[in-house]
Formats: sequence, C-alpha cells, structure tokens
Amino acid sequence: MASVAAMPTFSSFPRNGTTTRIFTKSNLAVRQVPAIKAVGSEKTMEELYSITVERQVSPERLVELGVSKWSVWKTGKCRLPWDWQADQLVYIEEGEVRVVPEESERYMSFVAGDLIRYPKWFEADLWFNDFYQERYSFRAFGDDY
Repeated sequence: MASVAAMPTFSSFPRNGTTTRIFTKSNLAVRQVPAIKAVGSEKTMEELYSITVERQVSPERLVELGVSKWSVWKTGKCRLPWDWQADQLVYIEEGEVRVVPEESERYMSFVAGDLIRYPKWFEADLWFNDFYQERYSFRAFGDDY
C-alpha cells in the first residue's frame, strides 16, 4: 500500500518568528518548533505591483516635473474601482487614498506630498475617506520622471 505525503504550501507557514505545531506520524504528538522566517524575501506592496513612490516631494522636484501644469482631479468620500490604461504620474495635493489592488486584502496608503507612478494595466479600488485632490499626468512607455 502506497502512502502519500502532503507538503505544506508557503502560505501555510507562519510569519514573524511565531511557532507552529508539528504532528509526527509515529507518536501523533504535538511539539512546538520555531517557525521559518524568510530574511529579506517579502516585498512591499509597491514592489509587488511595480508602483514607484516618492514621499514628501520637494518644491524643486515639482518644478522640474512641471506639476503645476498637470490636470487636476478631486473627489470626496467614495470608493472608485479603477484600471490604468497608461502609466500615470500622480502628485497628491490634499487628502489620502488607500489603494487596494484587485483580488488583494492588503492596501497601500498615499498622502498629500506623495508622488506616485501607477503602471499601465494596474487595477485597484481607490478608497477616499474625505476630500482629496491630485494633479496627474499620463506617461508613455519609457518616459522618465
């Protein structure tokens, strides 16, 4: 009679140095062992989705990019499903946005003073808790910012 051994998936390993229970077939006992902790392997949400962020952008940088000439968009409290058909550069002038990528339970938070580049084909729900205003510019592939 053949036996089948099931291997755990990476998502079933606990994180952050917690312990996990190991069941042994020989005695069906439970023993505590240190959890596996990957060093430096977890990426930020921004890295996972190829989003670049500059926090608290200087006035000189804004002038260099010509942000004052970009289009303005504003909203109040709402949820907005969005998909980017082109790379978009966004400078948040006022407020905060929480960006929840499609099929994710985690979010990224961006606030006034942040400069964000969203990649083409990125899809997410945007959550605004209060007044929000941004300046934006669509970019062609390969445009530097």
